Amino acid sequence: MDVIALSNLHYRWAGQSRDTLALAELRVRKGEHLFIRGASGSGKTTLLNLLAGILTPASGSLTILGQGLQAMGSAARDRFRADHMGVIFQQFNLLPYLSVLENVQLPCEFSARRKQRAGKVQASARRLLDHLGLATSLQQRAVTGLSVGQQQRVAVARALIGSPEILIADEPTSALDTDTRDGFLQLLFQEAEAQGSTIVFVSHDPHIAGHFPRVVDLGELNQA
Repeated sequence: MDVIALSNLHYRWAGQSRDTLALAELRVRKGEHLFIRGASGSGKTTLLNLLAGILTPASGSLTILGQGLQAMGSAARDRFRADHMGVIFQQFNLLPYLSVLENVQLPCEFSARRKQRAGKVQASARRLLDHLGLATSLQQRAVTGLSVGQQQRVAVARALIGSPEILIADEPTSALDTDTRDGFLQLLFQEAEAQGSTIVFVSHDPHIAGHFPRVVDLGELNQA
């Protein structure tokens, strides 16, 4: 089953004279771990924003979990993303006025579906944080008191809670050293596999590609 399918997709930023992305075809199957490689400025984040429904293509077909995103209004796309996708941002985007535990539980406040799948939400959040190496003593702290590596794990737990079908990661390892990065990827894969989530991970770091069974070069895919 393809959880992501796009064909003849074109996107152009307002005011530009040429396409930013022109993708003939990309398909991602359920449970697949896909790494999309590309240099800075190649359109990686733009592609992720299209997959997440934050942006909409100018033309072409984009289907996520069997749903055509172009046919949805903005509010419907936001709801679809909240219900079915966990996003790990490059800068993590944690809320500084919330504790570690509250940040992780946040997606369940916006999605009844993920709340139901999480079951006891606080217990699920604690389990994820425990698995990701965040001790109980840290879970009531403000996220601003954590190291970069710890904040990253909070961001991953927040993306995973409620078992979203798709995990989207936008260069979340850029600030990490090699050992921390490799350990993070191992934990991400373990948790994603445990709940059957598909991973789409973008980065310009060629060393990360070796951890993924499938690697796509955006520069070769993009015909713009």
